[in-house]
Parts: sequence; C-alpha cells; structure tokens
Amino acid sequence: MSTAAAEVIPVSIGGRIRQLGAEQPDVPALWCVALDGAESSFTWEWLDRRSSQIAGAFGARGVGVGDRVSLGLRNSPQMVVAAFAAWKVGAVPVPVRWDVPDWELARVLEVIAPKVHLSAADLDWIDATAGDPVPDLPEVTAPHLQGICSSGSTGLPKVIVNERPAIYDARMAIPVVAAWRTVAPTQTVLVMAPMYHANGFTTLYNLLAGDRLIVLTKFDAAKAVDAIERHKISQFTAAPTMLQRIADLPGVDARDFSSIEWITQGAAPMPPSLVHRWAKLIGPEKIFMIYGMTEGLGFTALFGDEWMGRQGSVGRGIRGTEVRILDPAGDELPTGEIGDVYLRSGAGLNSVGGYHYLGAAPRMRTTEDGFATAGDMGHLDEDGYLYLADRRVDMIITGGANVFPAEVEAALIDHPAIADIVVIGLRDEEWGRRVHALVEPADKANPPAETELIAYAKSRLTTYKVPKTIEFLDAIPRSEATKVNRGALVAARGG
Repeated sequence: MSTAAAEVIPVSIGGRIRQLGAEQPDVPALWCVALDGAESSFTWEWLDRRSSQIAGAFGARGVGVGDRVSLGLRNSPQMVVAAFAAWKVGAVPVPVRWDVPDWELARVLEVIAPKVHLSAADLDWIDATAGDPVPDLPEVTAPHLQGICSSGSTGLPKVIVNERPAIYDARMAIPVVAAWRTVAPTQTVLVMAPMYHANGFTTLYNLLAGDRLIVLTKFDAAKAVDAIERHKISQFTAAPTMLQRIADLPGVDARDFSSIEWITQGAAPMPPSLVHRWAKLIGPEKIFMIYGMTEGLGFTALFGDEWMGRQGSVGRGIRGTEVRILDPAGDELPTGEIGDVYLRSGAGLNSVGGYHYLGAAPRMRTTEDGFATAGDMGHLDEDGYLYLADRRVDMIITGGANVFPAEVEAALIDHPAIADIVVIGLRDEEWGRRVHALVEPADKANPPAETELIAYAKSRLTTYKVPKTIEFLDAIPRSEATKVNRGALVAARGG
C-alpha cells in the first residue's frame, strides 16, 4: 500500500469505490482464478459499476443503512462486488461459510438476522443485475465496518461485529511488517483463504488502498504457485496447512518465488520443520509469523530469522500489546510455566473496545484491568517471547498428564508417509482419555503401518504423549480455511 494513501481525505467505503472507479477506470485491480484454473481480470470501472448495480438491487429488496447482508459466496468477483454493494447502501457485510450443512448455516443466519442472504443459488440473480441501469446512490455510511463469523472453541455461532463505521481508513491496509521494513508502494497480494475468514475478507481493504488482488476461488497448492510466478506475487497470508501443501509439491524447489517480499503465517503455530522448509524456499527474513484473533485482543509477531534463535515462539507483543500468563484462578504464573494466554491491546485500530458480539456463545474471559483470553495456553520466556501450547479446550488429560495435540502433530507431520494429521482425545477406561491420531497417508494405496508411526512418535515424544491408537483417513476433514473441528471429530467417535 502506498504511503500517499495515508493522506487520502476520509470518505465512506462506498465513496472510496466510486473515487477509484472515476480516477482509475481502466486499471485492472482484481484477478480471479476459477476452480478450473481459468483466470479473469476486472478494472475499477467494472468494480464500481457492478457494485452500484447490485446496490440498487439491494435497495429494491429493502436493504438500507444498518441492515446486515450475509454473503455465503465462494471467493469470486461476485463476492467482492456484493460486499462493495452492501457498503454502498450503508449495510454491514457479513461473510459466512458455504461449506457447512444446512442446519448449521440456519443457526448462523439466525444469529446474523440478515436483511438479505446471498448463496450460490443467488449467482444468477447477481449476474442478472448487469443489465440494470447504474443508480445514482446517495452518500451513506454503514454504522459498522463488517461482521465475521466465529464458533471459537464452543461450537456455538458467534458474529464478531466491528464497531467502527465503514469509513475508508488507509491505515487498515498498512501491513504490520511496515513497522520493521520499507514496504513497496503497491503490493500484489495473493488471496488463498476463503473470504468468510478474516484473513481473506480483510484483503478488500488492500484493494481499496490500491494494492492488486489475485484471488483463488479455492485453495489449491499448484494453482497458488502458478499464480505466484505468473503475477509476481509480493505477499500473501496462509495457514500452516496451506504452506505445508505448497512445500510438498513435487519440484517446488525449482519454482520462482523471487517476487515474494514476505509471507504472513497465522491461524496456528508453524511446526519447526515447516519454518525451516520455507526458510530454504524464500529465506527466513521473509517469513512473518503473527498471533492474534479476530476480536483484536492484541498481537504478537516475529520474523523467521528472529525465530531461528527462539524456535517455536510466536513472538512478542506488537502495537502496544501486553501479554500475561495466568492460572485458572487468575494469578500470574512465573516465566516458563504454561497457563492461559491473556492479551491487552494498545490503543488504535485494533483496540478491544472496537467490537461487539452477536449470538449466545460464551464470551471470552477477561480481567478487571482489560486483559482477555481466547482460550489458548502457552508460556513466556525470560525476554517476553510467547510460546503457544494449544487451546485449553483441546488439551488431552491422559492418565493424569496433560498432552497438547499441536505438539504431537508437529512431531509426527515430519514422517514422510504422512500428508496430514490431527490429534484428538477419546474416552478410555484405563487412561480417562487416550491420545488418538487421525492420519492422512501421503500414499493412500500404501499407508504406513501403525507400529511404524508409533515407533516414530516414541523417538520424538515423551512416552505419555505418544498416540495409543491411529486411524487412517482418505482426507482430514478440514474447512476451506484448512481449519478442523476437533469437537466434531471426537463426537463422531463416541466422545
């Protein structure tokens, strides 16, 4: 994002779209890579015109200032212009997952209470608006910037609504890495995450700030690498599973990643072996690891070259974030001791006061002085670097000992016969809970022997952390954002 963008006079987001449509009508701003690999590009004139046409259609359906519009659409040009259209009529866009069963979607929509919900069934309706006249829309501002859906660790729908009005603020698109290094004026950003996820949806603010977006309809490792080479991608955000799948591509070491200025890794800590793998692909100084959550409690971060001296860390607090490790009674724990991770954000764009919640899901635990926890556990070292263990709700107590699934997964993912793995705790008469590994074999026709994997785990883990049972699956059931629902996996196996 250009430095000059920070000097733009504040306008509504709808006004910013019209501004770009007038000032840069023929500039291609958005590229979309379809499921079949076909690619299309879209100019600012097209984005402005089509979003105004859809905004007019929203108005005809009664959508107005303060209403919520839920967007159950895949990454696509229709998703982008529908979000823009919501802002143009003063509505609050709320992207929602499309990869859930109908009963679960119904629960989410009950919480959102949208004036209009768009799903794949509405694509024809969206496309039909292309023949509508372009309305002269009034200048309006949505009272809230956006909503993002989250079930957290409870499984109950929760919508996190950003309290800020939908005023274009270029600071929202300033990358965090700009605090460490000079950032090129215009970035070419690859969007691999589904736009129902915060990491995907918030790239729209990059687009509004003048960056170019290359959007994958669905994450595919091979298509991602092709896009990096073809478009000279300068940055992207990815979850560890995405990075693992890219790193596992045949011949990936010979591919051209020279355009990449940095990658941002979030969602979960990276296994150390994966950090080293990407350090060889692009250089450790280009790997930016950040820990935070949609609620904006605060952030910790560090670059890969700094991580090399503190392997496993997710960094120290940035942007004024403070970190505490507390026990269940709320008392602060000493250095090195695992407890609940509490964050307190500094003032500014990501302050904790900038959000409210819809839905009956339990709220996060907070302290009287403004620290809050999302349920993660970890410890601090003597220099204030944070190391995550896992979520408290995912911790397995087996034979009276605590086992963190993430540690077991990180130990086993290096086995060459394993493509993906998730570890859960299942009821067990002897152990209370037993450590159970769900494994997706690299070669499904020739999976490794269970005894081989257990022996491998014993060579890398303390005995009580070693999986007692292993189950082979054709594919780990992950969402489009590559997240996994451990609770559902446990329930499907009898609890």
